[in-house]
Amino acid sequence: MEFLSNPNIIFYLAAYLIGGIPFGLILAKMFVGVDIKQSGSRSIGATNVLRVVKQENPALAKKLAIATVLLDAFKGVAVLLVAKLSGMPDATLWAVAVLAVAGHCFSPYLMFEGGKGVATGVGVFAFMMPLVTIVALVVWFILGKTLRISSLASLGALVAFIIASYIIYPDVPNIHSHAPIWIIAIIVVYKHIPNIIRLLAGEEKRIA
Repeated sequence: MEFLSNPNIIFYLAAYLIGGIPFGLILAKMFVGVDIKQSGSRSIGATNVLRVVKQENPALAKKLAIATVLLDAFKGVAVLLVAKLSGMPDATLWAVAVLAVAGHCFSPYLMFEGGKGVATGVGVFAFMMPLVTIVALVVWFILGKTLRISSLASLGALVAFIIASYIIYPDVPNIHSHAPIWIIAIIVVYKHIPNIIRLLAGEEKRIA
């Protein structure tokens, strides 16, 4: 167990294990008594929290959805912040960011199932590249307001983030690679495959 004395390994494990905490599932069960893994899209993210809880308790739906977004975003940021304050290099921070998103999408507490990684991705991206994240959030807001399709807005914002990252950071500081961004993007797109199939078939639901 000597490898556990390696600070990098400790932060990697913490990122994955904390990233895997299914806050949406916990909040919906705690406050409304519903299992969002058995309803709606069966995702543990905020969109499904909103959709499922709205059927049982409309007054709580938006509040729990917002709380889910904030907690899912913060869990990646929390580990990154501690790692940053501990003097970890950027390469370690980017690995922590990737593992936090992977933990959310392939949670060890849910038989390696999970959410789609959007909120957690936004959190870690905001920490690592705040200006690029602002660009992506503007695109997300515009697409969300006009199209009212959560998955399409999220994927559009992801594309905007990738493009903006190359424009603002042609050479990512200290790691000289966009690889971590692409890994996170691939995970998020993979988790959105069912949504993409529904989008192509014109069957993806709009947010009410």
